[in-house]
Amino acid sequence: MKVTVEDCLQLDAFQKAKVLAGEEFLSNEVRTISVMDAETEKEVKDQADDPTRILLTSFAGNRGNTENQCALIRAAGEAGCAALVICSRERRTKQATDHLAQAAEAAKLPLIELPGQTGYDAAITAVMDRVLYGDNFRNSLISNTIFHLLNFDKHSNFQSAVREAAINNDFQLILLSEDFNPVLTIETRHQATIQDAIRLGREHDVEGDSRVYTMIDVNGVLTYWGPVSIGSEKYYMFIVDNEDSYTAGEITKLAEIIRLAMGMWKYTPERDARSEFIRALIRGNKSLAYTLQEEAKIDGEDILCVFFSKGIDKEMESQRFSEFEKRTDLEILKIAENDETYGMILNIGDEDAGISQQGECVSLFNQLKEQRRARIFHVTGVNGIEGAGDAYKLINESWSFVQNVFPYKRVFTKYELTLVSNCINIQIQGGFIKKNYVELLEPFKEAGEHKGKQLLDTLETFVLDAGMNSGKTAEFMNIHANTVQYRLRKINEMLGVEITGNRIIPGLTMALALKRLERAVS
Repeated sequence: MKVTVEDCLQLDAFQKAKVLAGEEFLSNEVRTISVMDAETEKEVKDQADDPTRILLTSFAGNRGNTENQCALIRAAGEAGCAALVICSRERRTKQATDHLAQAAEAAKLPLIELPGQTGYDAAITAVMDRVLYGDNFRNSLISNTIFHLLNFDKHSNFQSAVREAAINNDFQLILLSEDFNPVLTIETRHQATIQDAIRLGREHDVEGDSRVYTMIDVNGVLTYWGPVSIGSEKYYMFIVDNEDSYTAGEITKLAEIIRLAMGMWKYTPERDARSEFIRALIRGNKSLAYTLQEEAKIDGEDILCVFFSKGIDKEMESQRFSEFEKRTDLEILKIAENDETYGMILNIGDEDAGISQQGECVSLFNQLKEQRRARIFHVTGVNGIEGAGDAYKLINESWSFVQNVFPYKRVFTKYELTLVSNCINIQIQGGFIKKNYVELLEPFKEAGEHKGKQLLDTLETFVLDAGMNSGKTAEFMNIHANTVQYRLRKINEMLGVEITGNRIIPGLTMALALKRLERAVS
């Protein structure tokens, strides 16, 4: 069922085409066609990395320069593409044409010349029509699928009908929620896992054009992806061609028929139990989470970490998540809206979660903080559903305040979150406990307004921002390291203690955090 370069040459748009080189490679498969507007070899390699793509070019930026044109042809051959079509818009000598042909032969690349009057549009339309729709659809696939999908006498629901259609026509169907969790699974083979497919689907742009499903190769298994709307909800559907028997056009037509059948059966997907499980924990509804646990196929003891992130580019986040899952025995579940993501990390391996897996989680979050706007709040080391619910409560109560206390941080752990949560409670309750902490900083008022503020700012930066590193403190405050050391000595003298002492720093840290929190909310 595949379309080759030779098949494309039979199309009306290529009637006047001339094969200059690479005739023995005209059997190359074609799945797509696009214009190559590259002027350099690097640009060519960026655009010619699909072995099933025909590239069209007029060498616009290198007209008259045969040497450069040959270099671009060689680059296209090295990068890999099905064929290169020159839409001639310049008069070329036989010698120049021979040079181009020799470069293509050496690169094992079919080189085709189209006369100048043939436009890009005609060639692209003709090839894509052939790739998507072929000469005609395979009647057995379409008619047989329709027969089973609309057999209301035999089947009691859509799920039963589509399962029989899949078995008889050798395809598989997976329906995913908007958060990429399976809500309908029709498997007829097990050559690749659904999780592998979902991981790759996240990496690709599967929004696409609903007229053409996106093809993704999952460990040698061809899958075709596209968005589906059921009622007012958005889903993703991917179809697996078990034997590589159908064209992209046939799969797209099959998807249209399945969508229509969903409507005729008045099919409503089952709820996304995994997303509902996360939402229940976010809302603090632990009893609902326990109820959903079995349906979501989540063992509470496998929850290693819960997190909330905001301000991260979704494409970059999905890529990092996919790489993380590939190298670990851990799985990420998430729900996302706009630039915010709530999620959890599960241990799906045979071994109990250990320090090394917690370290993997921390490493992931540190990678995600690369973007300037990124903020990640996580509690790693969770004890079952109870612990996960408490962790989300901690995040929800403190994430907006923790940024005020630690303005230079982008990743916040349970330690910073707990500190700020305690500060919030002390701030709300007031009374004797708050008074004790406030009085720890009273000596700064006695030092005078200007000097006291200068020393207090230095202490805040040293303790809360620089991790008690005087060099980093100097960088944050844009002052000399010696100045920092001088001020720290003055602070020790003023407070009558060694501020870095083990018995001193906890109370001082809390007092300084309370000071910043009060300043932010006042």
